[in-house]
Amino acid sequence: MADPWTTHDAGRAVLEEAADALGRDLVAGCQEEEALATTSFVQPALLACGVAAWEVLRAEGLAEVVGVAGHSLGEFGALVACGSMGMADALGLVVVRGEAMQRASEARPGAMSALLGLGTDEAEALCAEVRGADVLVIANENSPAQVVASGDVAAIDRLEALAKQRKTRAIRLPVAGAFHSDLMRPAERPVLDALAEIEIRDPEVPIAENVTGELVRDGARLRELVGRQVVSPVRWETGVRGLAAAGATRFLEAGTGDVLTRLMKRLVPEAEAVAVGSPETAALAI
Repeated sequence: MADPWTTHDAGRAVLEEAADALGRDLVAGCQEEEALATTSFVQPALLACGVAAWEVLRAEGLAEVVGVAGHSLGEFGALVACGSMGMADALGLVVVRGEAMQRASEARPGAMSALLGLGTDEAEALCAEVRGADVLVIANENSPAQVVASGDVAAIDRLEALAKQRKTRAIRLPVAGAFHSDLMRPAERPVLDALAEIEIRDPEVPIAENVTGELVRDGARLRELVGRQVVSPVRWETGVRGLAAAGATRFLEAGTGDVLTRLMKRLVPEAEAVAVGSPETAALAI
């Protein structure tokens, strides 16, 4: 996922800055199965590739940006893109976050499952039927027809069984724990402590923040919300609709994959959405 950005000066500069900050070669690491199996490498690598894509877009002439957003881990790339956080600070914070989430997952195993064809209210009703004494919450509000539940493994098992009975498709996600739920509560303090050491500036353009979905223009408010992100749902649908209401008619997905681009058909069908996974697609997108 790093290779395409090495072919462009702006992308290569970001990857080199990230390598210096982390003390290892990100491009080489993205080819190593052992490195790709660890949260401590994958999360900063994804962040660096997303920021590399953003810088390539800027170098190619991106202008008139209404706002930015990032889904879960992607929010840290958005914080860099809008000028609220420096790259080195974001990388350090993501490493702390990943390690803390891994420890929390090992202490109390959890799981996540995507429910297709359901909105948030319908999915919450299903969760309420099988939650019992376990943790089981909506972790990602992705679109009117896709939400992700997170919680104890046994609760996710019961949820998927009920979904099958109700003819609803549920897909278990290949993740290490119950992210964006109370099972991540032990990870909250390390993130808050690391966040306290980082400068967070007012964004140059609004950022659609994960915790509430609101468009944030104030650094202090961002600090508060980013500190809550690890245990809060990602309100992606609200954030994207907010950007559209603010005037965004074109959405560029900077970095690896096209999952968010495909979601746009459900969220803002009249908008244009483009996945930017290489310098070539970046040039075509401008």
